[in-house]
Amino acid sequence: MDKKYKVAIIEDDKDIQQLIVKELNKQEYEVVFESDGLKALNLLQEDAELDLVIIDLMLPNRDGISIIQEVRKESTVPILIISAKDTEFDKIVGLENGADDYLVKPFSVYELLARVKSILRRYSEYNIPEKKLIDNKIFDFTLLPEEYAILKSGERIQLTNKEYKLLQFFIKNPKKIFTKFQIYKEVWDDEFLNDDNVLNVTMRRLRKKIEDDPSNPKYIITIWGIGYKLGDDA
Repeated sequence: MDKKYKVAIIEDDKDIQQLIVKELNKQEYEVVFESDGLKALNLLQEDAELDLVIIDLMLPNRDGISIIQEVRKESTVPILIISAKDTEFDKIVGLENGADDYLVKPFSVYELLARVKSILRRYSEYNIPEKKLIDNKIFDFTLLPEEYAILKSGERIQLTNKEYKLLQFFIKNPKKIFTKFQIYKEVWDDEFLNDDNVLNVTMRRLRKKIEDDPSNPKYIITIWGIGYKLGDDA
């Protein structure tokens, strides 16, 4: 491992917390952890060196969703939710509020490690500042690659790292139509597993930020029965 990644584990179940700490230490990750919600929020807000946050939703003194919401006001650090809440609604709520991925308990340690490696690999690849991308001018907004943001009508709009990667993926592949499987494989670097919640929610969040009318998008177009493509005016 060239870079020693720093991972925060926010989990109040001591057995699960220590299991994750032990396994990540084996992989030579630098690990910090917290069990209390309020203390966890302080940790995440104060530590600018974090590469990944793994967080449970049910925490004492502050719930995981509100923590994610606060973190997203200032940071694009990747966030992986681990939770016993396994309904589609719970997953959508977590993703809508800024998480990048959702893993249901009980989970395999091997699956957790695979997701951690995938998230960190993708984040590292996209976190390298680009020199130029079509003069950074796309449609009527400007990309701000080093900030994971766009400038639209004079307003700076912050994207999460997954939202930015999704937008960047389409910009780098103009005029091509991609299936959900292809998009998920490229942006999440993972198997689709017949669950399109992650992609659908991220797409919906992105459209709310970049589209004038999210219900009638012109930047990322839905090709019914197939997938998506970049708008024809790009």
